[in-house]
Amino acid sequence: MLILSDNEVLKPSNTGRLIVDTVKDSHVYLWHRTEPNPEMLAVLKDEKYQPVIVFPEDYTDDKNRVVQDLPSMRDSNKTLLLIFIDGSWREARRIFRRSEYLQHLPVLSIEPESVSQYMMRKSDNEQHLSTAEVASLVLKQAGEEQGAKTLQMWFEAFRESYMLSKTRYKSDQTKPSLNAYIDYCESETSL
Repeated sequence: MLILSDNEVLKPSNTGRLIVDTVKDSHVYLWHRTEPNPEMLAVLKDEKYQPVIVFPEDYTDDKNRVVQDLPSMRDSNKTLLLIFIDGSWREARRIFRRSEYLQHLPVLSIEPESVSQYMMRKSDNEQHLSTAEVASLVLKQAGEEQGAKTLQMWFEAFRESYMLSKTRYKSDQTKPSLNAYIDYCESETSL
């Protein structure tokens, strides 16, 4: 599930949409503090799902909600519902803290092993990754290796294409990331 800040929807540098491009069973909702989407609330309450919000532990007041490892908390009778907040860090923190319907959910906090490759906008913290980068790491942790790899490659192709549109950035006009993604998709029959 992707919960979008209204400021993020039209940004050409948005990476949250890449998740929806590569994950078949996905839900996208625009965030409203006072009037949450009823369909979104129904999905969150649906017994077939095990919802987990992906967000840094540093912003979680109740540390008992924090899980470090998906496999250890996963209920095999339910479908894991990974919830990502898509917006600037300031917007994402506001959404995380002001959404009553998220306050009872477990929080998966990840520790990235490398700095972000997202070059379109900069964060003050090198540990902050783009939404697509985080989702790729979480999919891998959830055992969805193929989904994680597909999303990571799609992110790399997106980043490459976006940077090609910037005249001040010297990039490889042969589009190696896009070509690698196309080759990967053609070789994977189950995508």
